[in-house]
Amino acid sequence: MATTSGVPEGGDEQPFVSHLLELRDRLLRMLVAVALAFAALFPFSNTIYTTVAKPLMSRLPAGASMIATEVTSPFLTPFKLTLIVAVFLAMPYVLYQFWGFVAPGLYRHERRLVLPLVFSSVMLFYVGMAFAYFVVFPMVFAFFVHTAPAGVEVMTDISHYLDFVLRLFFAFGVGFEVPIATILLVWMGVVDRESIAKQRPYVIVGAFILGMLLTPPDVISQTLLAVPMWGLFELGLFFSRFFVRSEGEEETEETAAAVASVAPARAAVPPEPMPPTGFQPPSDGAGDPGRDRIEPEDAPEGGHEHSGEESAAERLERAAKLCGRGEDGLARSLLYEVLVEGDDEQVAAARNLLNQLDGGV
Repeated sequence: MATTSGVPEGGDEQPFVSHLLELRDRLLRMLVAVALAFAALFPFSNTIYTTVAKPLMSRLPAGASMIATEVTSPFLTPFKLTLIVAVFLAMPYVLYQFWGFVAPGLYRHERRLVLPLVFSSVMLFYVGMAFAYFVVFPMVFAFFVHTAPAGVEVMTDISHYLDFVLRLFFAFGVGFEVPIATILLVWMGVVDRESIAKQRPYVIVGAFILGMLLTPPDVISQTLLAVPMWGLFELGLFFSRFFVRSEGEEETEETAAAVASVAPARAAVPPEPMPPTGFQPPSDGAGDPGRDRIEPEDAPEGGHEHSGEESAAERLERAAKLCGRGEDGLARSLLYEVLVEGDDEQVAAARNLLNQLDGGV
């Protein structure tokens, strides 16, 4: 059943349903990728666990070994570790599917920014895990083994060991995301570089507090996480200077949003005929009826007339509002002025609006 405007009922729901179907398909692809990686790794599950346990096994006293205190631990613990490794190996493909879902809704400059940040965040997470395995684990396990009281034989349960190392892997992976967090805070305008640089003492204290919360209750792992986090904060602060948003960039985004909002409003308005081929954009002289009608009707609140010194960006924004109200003649006059006085981006936006007025959308 169609409405009086000729648009089918439920037409607004169809895009949402299509997005849900696309999301479902991409989630299924992610699950299939993880399942394939797990199926390929499962025959080597015991080898994978032995590799992860090597930092502790190599530092146990002679004759000591790890133990399994539960009946199912010898099977379930390597199984759990293999599944987690499969997720990590499939993570680039998983993020690619997420990127394919959200990228169409981003501006071009946002796509140029988000994609490198996603790639960098994944690589930093992997680097944090590698730092934990090759640097932190040997030092922490050597400290724990050599500080055991006399007469106490160190025999760690395999499931407890896995929980311990996974917690450290996660802590160092998240801790190494500090540069990305710093860059995002500066780019989004939550803080500026100067103010966050002045908070450096608080950042250092916060790094040690976060290290205390994320790592086991020992000073070594806490310090080994806090110091790299501090260094990575300085690294993110340095690179954030390349991601500071200028005022012109924000104005461009607002203008693009105003232009995009006109299309739905124009759906039910019949197009007007194109001006004559020899039509010239209105000048500042008198006798132009379009100009005489523009300034009184769209004057600022308080009854003041237009100053005549309006920039091309302001004229473009005002024309978009007039198009939304159906005042096509006034909007055309402003758009022709933008074609003469605006820069390349403003001219492109003005042509886009004129095409919409002429029924080109």
